[in-house]
Amino acid sequence: MSVKHYIGLDVHKKSVSYCVKRGDGQIVEEGKLPATREALRQWALERNEPWQAAMEATLFSGWIYDTLQPYASQLQMGHPAMMKAIAASKKKNDRLDARRIADLVRCDLLPACYVAPTQIRELRRLLRYRNLVVRQAVRQKNKIAGLLMEVGASYNKRRLHGAKYFHELLEGLEEVPPSVKDLLRLSRGALQMFEVTQRQLLGRLRNDSRLAQRVRLLSSIPGVGEVTALTWALEVGEHERFGSIAHAVSYCGLTSALRASAERQQRTPLSKQRNVHLQTVLIEAAKLAPRWNEQLAAVHARELERGHRNRATLVVARKLVAYLLAVDKSRQPFQMRSPVVEATPSDQAA
Repeated sequence: MSVKHYIGLDVHKKSVSYCVKRGDGQIVEEGKLPATREALRQWALERNEPWQAAMEATLFSGWIYDTLQPYASQLQMGHPAMMKAIAASKKKNDRLDARRIADLVRCDLLPACYVAPTQIRELRRLLRYRNLVVRQAVRQKNKIAGLLMEVGASYNKRRLHGAKYFHELLEGLEEVPPSVKDLLRLSRGALQMFEVTQRQLLGRLRNDSRLAQRVRLLSSIPGVGEVTALTWALEVGEHERFGSIAHAVSYCGLTSALRASAERQQRTPLSKQRNVHLQTVLIEAAKLAPRWNEQLAAVHARELERGHRNRATLVVARKLVAYLLAVDKSRQPFQMRSPVVEATPSDQAA
């Protein structure tokens, strides 16, 4: 079935502007729809010709994509940053944006981005919410410690967040304003709620049959824990999207941006165009992984000898990406294929 209509969709919270064009660029129809599933399905059913459409990836794009995808010959999402560079203009409104997106689709110039399967996006939402809850729990722990320091109360840092110790500490506080004790009780209650919530969310992810086998294989890498494996599996989605390790490393935000002009090249700090969730987890994992992985320990030690602690962590994180991608592609448990190689004088001088 050949595509005859090319459609640009400019999506917003309450409305969706659209423009339908033929292959020669002639506008067939344009207008605006309410952003509801019923209205979008009705509009899609009224299409009499095979159509291909695209929209910019935004907070609202996911459910709109899922609603329209069954009716389209092809439906794509455009990379927001790249689309701004292509369609930069002095005059901008919803109608013109829909026209430009239709032209990008019609001319096959749309900078399309990867759209994960629906089930992966659902599980990814749970994992990201769990990470948010963990961050909130850390903030509550810091707040509890801060309240105690404000009133000059001494406490055991290692045992502070244990239920029994906290209760004993609270009962033994003297010359402490009642308001501080109330705030400590409220903070402790919030912390317990956060801990229960994150355990429940992690349990749901752990018990999902679609993830269990993949996470088990990824966790076979020494230094890769359950949360790191889950984050890789859900944030990456389908590993086939990466043609090389360098591509995966760039996606994870572990490489610097390159600026080249004429024969001059310049490396800038780590690029801001990355998956921030993967970057955070991999950096944290890289700080601990050398304790359980001899190869990573050797890499880390070699970089430390050069005097770059942060760079050593970054190199270990890149190596973890290579391991994770290799296990994903082979679908086999991780095996160390080469012995640990000590750093040579020539390596140190490089």
